[in-house]
Amino acid sequence: MDLPYSNRLPAVSKNSLLHFPLKLFLMRSVDTLCMDELQKQTELRGKVVWVTGASSGIGEELAYQLSKIGAFLAISARREDELERVKKKCLQISTLTEKDILVLRLDLTDRSSHEAATNSVIKHFGKIDVLVNNGGRSQRSLFMDTNLDVYSAIMELNYLGTISLTKHVLKHMIERKRGKIVTVSSVMGIMGAPLASGYCASKHALQGFFNSLRTELTDYPEISIINICPGPVQSKIIQNVFTENLAKVRTLNSIVKQCGCMLLRSLLPLGLSFLWKRNE
Repeated sequence: MDLPYSNRLPAVSKNSLLHFPLKLFLMRSVDTLCMDELQKQTELRGKVVWVTGASSGIGEELAYQLSKIGAFLAISARREDELERVKKKCLQISTLTEKDILVLRLDLTDRSSHEAATNSVIKHFGKIDVLVNNGGRSQRSLFMDTNLDVYSAIMELNYLGTISLTKHVLKHMIERKRGKIVTVSSVMGIMGAPLASGYCASKHALQGFFNSLRTELTDYPEISIINICPGPVQSKIIQNVFTENLAKVRTLNSIVKQCGCMLLRSLLPLGLSFLWKRNE
């Protein structure tokens, strides 16, 4: 089974995690990396890749990169106008034609629509080779200040919406006995962070689910389950985060200020941190 590098490498100590990127680089020569990159591009040319959350951020950039190497695209998100913008740029920077890119509006929280959406992609292209689960929403709020319905909404979108769509696509891949399901998790799926307890929980849930799902597909060695865990990414995701309640919208400046304050507090000695907190 084709597992991601993170699942192939041996365990490392906490101290060695600081040097993990360097170790990974040293394990493979520059020539090998270049050859792998060319091989991957060749493999994806002409493949049908469905990307959710493609209207901005990682999903948008991935759509551009895939279009350049000749992959056929289904791009989904809630904002159809933004998807059309992404499609227009994909056509400008690639040799793809109109029919090679399908714009498909999708709301991950509307699970009743996922089967029809899957069928639409299959009807348009005849198959789905790769599903990229990238749709989701972040959070910036303290647990004690946050309503529980916010946690319910986070799990409904980031976790249940993702596995719902996966179930319909996986059925198609099992019939074909091949395919790749790539889920954009987060480094917060393997650790914790302040102001993001719900987001971290949803990403931990995705990690557990897809790592378990992989073990259920041993009879289908050509179906790969791949988890990607990016670190901090500068994108518009921070402008549309869950906060203390579902109706509240927090500005980027206030989020940055609160994160900065919590970081500073963590750097202060215990006594000074307590006094500083009382004077906030």
